[in-house]
Amino acid sequence: MIRRYTLEKMGKIWDEENKFRKWLEVEIAVCEVYAGMKKIPQKVLLNIKNKANFNIARIDEIEKIVNHDVIAFLTNVSEYVGPDSRYVHMGLTSSDILDTSMALLLREAADILIVDLKNFAAILKKLARKYKKTVMIGRSHGIHAEPITFGLKLALWYTEILRDIERMNRAREIISFGKLSGAVGTFSNIDPIIEEKACRILKLRPAPVSSQIIQRDRYAEYMSVLAVISTTVEKIAVEIRHMQRTEVLELSEPFGKGQKGSSAMPHKKNPILSERLTGMARIIRGNLVPVLENNALWHERDISHSSVERVVFPDSTILLDYMLVKAADMLENIVVYPENMIKNLNRTRGLIFSQRAMLSLVDKGFTREEAYKIIQRNALLVWDKDTDFRTLLLNDTEINKNLTEQDIDKIFDLNYYLRNIEKIFKRVGI
Repeated sequence: MIRRYTLEKMGKIWDEENKFRKWLEVEIAVCEVYAGMKKIPQKVLLNIKNKANFNIARIDEIEKIVNHDVIAFLTNVSEYVGPDSRYVHMGLTSSDILDTSMALLLREAADILIVDLKNFAAILKKLARKYKKTVMIGRSHGIHAEPITFGLKLALWYTEILRDIERMNRAREIISFGKLSGAVGTFSNIDPIIEEKACRILKLRPAPVSSQIIQRDRYAEYMSVLAVISTTVEKIAVEIRHMQRTEVLELSEPFGKGQKGSSAMPHKKNPILSERLTGMARIIRGNLVPVLENNALWHERDISHSSVERVVFPDSTILLDYMLVKAADMLENIVVYPENMIKNLNRTRGLIFSQRAMLSLVDKGFTREEAYKIIQRNALLVWDKDTDFRTLLLNDTEINKNLTEQDIDKIFDLNYYLRNIEKIFKRVGI
């Protein structure tokens, strides 16, 4: 229920009601500062605060005529306030309202995403502890390498989510700047102290210098963080997709009662959540490019950035919120097959112990090149013949002259590979 509410909450950040409410919040903050400096009578401020409101349908109606959303908004507000509306938007330009309110919206979105990330991290931490000693094969290039544990894989994901939390906190900070410096940023019709005090009311920091807009490198950094976080989710999703393949089957997404995997094949249980998350990550990454391009505008500004931002920030934050909630749910209910992990680990009939076999010969005085050649010679035979690696090592004259049967048995001891897992977990703080 909490997670469902979170998803709804992210959507509401970007609805028209909240957008215009933020615009009004910025306008009133400026009026409060003017009143504190006695440039607006207190009774006028009280009237503005009591009466200022808007009607979305009416704003749309006005905008069809004036073709300018901020003017349509201000016109509608003036219809509520009356003559005292002459003090609203005094010395400001449209981008002052748009960019300062966008900081408020992106900050709200960041707060939700940080909660999502912390929840995901908690689930991964719990699972890492649970499967700390669940042995499986580690893979490189998709090929069996050496033994690891499933808990170690989860710990790896956990630490990346922790870095994502740090990134999101930095993005929240870099975006939390307001701008109330008027047309082209020179404060020609408004004093810088107004900006400073109004931003303080809004719990923002004033941009040290601006043109007619907040500079879009801030937005680009924020969007870059969203893209990086989406790749973390994708990374996990791709791994689950691999591990759910029929010939691997070490993990499986939860499969609900009554769920169906295929319209044609009743036996199918497909990794649809992981595939969905993979596709969504592509969208968020694609959204990054136009935000990067928004940083290069004409002179003090144009509005080529505006159309981009109206789409990519609502879409990307809502998508990432969904991805994080769904990924957390999926991991919390993931089906783990430890017996298949062991079965797959043994699939290469001992080849995964080749490095230790080589190092055992090095310990006996062989050069690394000599040891590598001897071990590889035997390893390649396992692929070609119906035998196992241990038997080949025992029967190799050059090896058994230097290694006893007890030495060879030690090569195939799984505990050797796992002896530092506890130290890694201690480093991670799990």
